[in-house]
Amino acid sequence: MLSLVAPPTLGRAPLPAEGGGAGAVLRTVLTGGPLPRAAIGRTAGLSPAAVSRHTADLSALGLLRELPPEDGPPRAGRPQLPLDIDTRHHLAAGVHIGVPWLTFGLLDLRGRVVAQERIPRRGDAAAVLRTVRAHLPGFVRRRATGRSLLGLGVVTGGWVDPERGTVVEHGPLGWRDVPVREQLLGVTRLPVHVDSHARALARAELLFGAGTGATELVHLFVGNVVDAAIATGGTVLRGRRSRAGDIGHLPVPGSTEPCSCGRTGCLEATVAQDTVARRAHARGLIPAPDFDRLLALAARGDAVALQLFRERLDLVAPAAALLIDVLNPEVLVVSEAGLTTVPALGDHLGQQVLRHTRTAPAPLVTGASFGRDLLAVAACAGVLDSTYQRPMELRTARAG
Repeated sequence: MLSLVAPPTLGRAPLPAEGGGAGAVLRTVLTGGPLPRAAIGRTAGLSPAAVSRHTADLSALGLLRELPPEDGPPRAGRPQLPLDIDTRHHLAAGVHIGVPWLTFGLLDLRGRVVAQERIPRRGDAAAVLRTVRAHLPGFVRRRATGRSLLGLGVVTGGWVDPERGTVVEHGPLGWRDVPVREQLLGVTRLPVHVDSHARALARAELLFGAGTGATELVHLFVGNVVDAAIATGGTVLRGRRSRAGDIGHLPVPGSTEPCSCGRTGCLEATVAQDTVARRAHARGLIPAPDFDRLLALAARGDAVALQLFRERLDLVAPAAALLIDVLNPEVLVVSEAGLTTVPALGDHLGQQVLRHTRTAPAPLVTGASFGRDLLAVAACAGVLDSTYQRPMELRTARAG
């Protein structure tokens, strides 16, 4: 984690007022709980009667629970029992579709990973979705321990249309117009939330991470795909045809890396994990262009591996600074494997971003909040975001 300056004072409601009073109550408890009903009402701007009604409804759904009274001498009047998020009953399920791996995850209502599994991604889109359909039911039976599923999230990089549930274009995978939701609807008999991993992680940061309490956030994802997500007023923007945040084809001066778009020197092609692994292999650092081996060397403190990740961040920093200058967010989050593995690299990124940005004072600039659980969190974030926005529309299925 790093901060270019002191973090801003974040005192506003963390999310817009969708889902009516019930959603406001649930999000208030998530952010500030455990809280007594009176405090919930003051924070959410609701009357005592409305708070009582909504908390009763949310408790009946297994989303809130009343905690026992705190220890201490008895007080006059009716005790103010605190309410907290109930993590005992429900889980969100999800799968992240990456270039080398499929990551399956289960998260509780506080965004904590209950279980995750990773298997190699092989074959074309049809083969990958067959693998998801085959693996997901067993994963849930083994790991969900009888809790109910809130829904299934499916995320990946590139151009994803959440309304149609379609991966419109994913250059590194070679996918075009893949109807993901249509192909997976029958797996859990629940809603399937399809989105880009950058937008999903922006929602997760707003709910559970560095963006808690903020309304203006930018998330930059750097993997084999490079894309960004923009939140303003607490809402993650999709843009026309769901293309907001498509920065992977920004030009990188001096780069000659060929890109799947047909041009050379695009940011995505220049800093992609596969590209970095090839550079490491060419320098004799690893016996094959294997990004995971390079990460392992960096974790052990290998100087050459660390230098390769610094060089990658040097190339990312101008794009991050551009996002800051154009959008002026409160928080900018960068998800990049080197930062996750060696958090001290965050200082280097911060220095490079500061060199390129014209914005003063700079926002909070930080690595992602979820460490090695990043992809599992991304997979499930859309399901949890929907639950916190519209809890009274909740529909669950028993795991197994």
